Amino acid sequence: MKSKIWLSSPHMGGTEQKYVKEAFDTNWIAPLGPNVTAFEQSLMEYCGSEKQIAALSSGTSAIHLALILLGVSHGDEVLCQSFTFSASANPILYQGAIPVFVDSEIDTWNMCPVQLEIAILDRLKKGKTPKAIIVVASYGMPYKYSEIKAVSQKYNIPVIEDAASALGSKINKQKCGTFGDFGIISFNGNKIITTSGGGALICNSIKTKEKAVFLATQARDQAPHYEHSHIGYNYRMSNILAGIGRGQMEVLEKRVATKRKIHEIYKNELKKTGLQFLSEPEGFYSNRWLTCILTQSFEIREKIRLSLETENIESRPLWKPLHMQPIFQHQPKYENGVSAHLFERGLCLPSGSNNSENDIQRVINVLKEF
Repeated sequence: MKSKIWLSSPHMGGTEQKYVKEAFDTNWIAPLGPNVTAFEQSLMEYCGSEKQIAALSSGTSAIHLALILLGVSHGDEVLCQSFTFSASANPILYQGAIPVFVDSEIDTWNMCPVQLEIAILDRLKKGKTPKAIIVVASYGMPYKYSEIKAVSQKYNIPVIEDAASALGSKINKQKCGTFGDFGIISFNGNKIITTSGGGALICNSIKTKEKAVFLATQARDQAPHYEHSHIGYNYRMSNILAGIGRGQMEVLEKRVATKRKIHEIYKNELKKTGLQFLSEPEGFYSNRWLTCILTQSFEIREKIRLSLETENIESRPLWKPLHMQPIFQHQPKYENGVSAHLFERGLCLPSGSNNSENDIQRVINVLKEF
């Protein structure tokens, strides 16, 4: 059997074990310590803003804490991008709130500002004022920040920016994750850099970060004994995983450059096949976490996917919209058909920064033969 080509597997940079060893040598194994502090600092320096960052156990936990900090509770409505992974919306249900799904636009595949305003106006007409907006930078492509911000400010609704897969992406030099009232990053094993499992919450102030950390460490009040006046969560990142993150941050720019190079190879090699690629709008810079294609039909997408599978090559259909998922299908939705079209015809190609040129060429050869 031919060797397996993965979609996007973890890629170590070489110095991770040094920081992990420091954690073991000093016995800093708990969910706090020098690696956590240094990892947060490196993220803040990289994002280049006045934001504060809390390292957490996952991107999902970061979304959950953002909703809590915004006061989202039982019965509240949260507008959420439909074209995304379920982790973007699950925390809404954790709070007993109601997700209201908003469809995408074709330029970035992210939340459509027009549909967003349509949704807001209709919810207001029904006597509901949405408590927050969760917008996603899917596959590393920034969303239409200016347009979404204009709508959110017009109706005074805060934005949670799910940049789980968009670390290193930017618009006019401003990094993704720093556009919203809160930002979310994921360091899951398939992301552009990884801590095995982990995430981060990007906050607007040190006070907000401190509240997030308080909640993430079981909300223990200041007292010599265990005193609790709030519900807390076990959401803090461990010092060991933060050590992996410190090593990964040292190669982040290389990873972005490699992902973008892979995208260009696919695009140049396959430009005569009729496959479509997602372009960057002016001023947008995507980390190209995954290179995605649009085929002419569902049948062709499936034939390509199965052809790759036969060659032991992993690929994956684009996100199935959340408003089409069994668990969410009865929730309110404002659709225009874009995300359904993307799911039906779209496919993610192997884009791992540790995939060799021969690996990428194997994928290209299968697509050309098809």
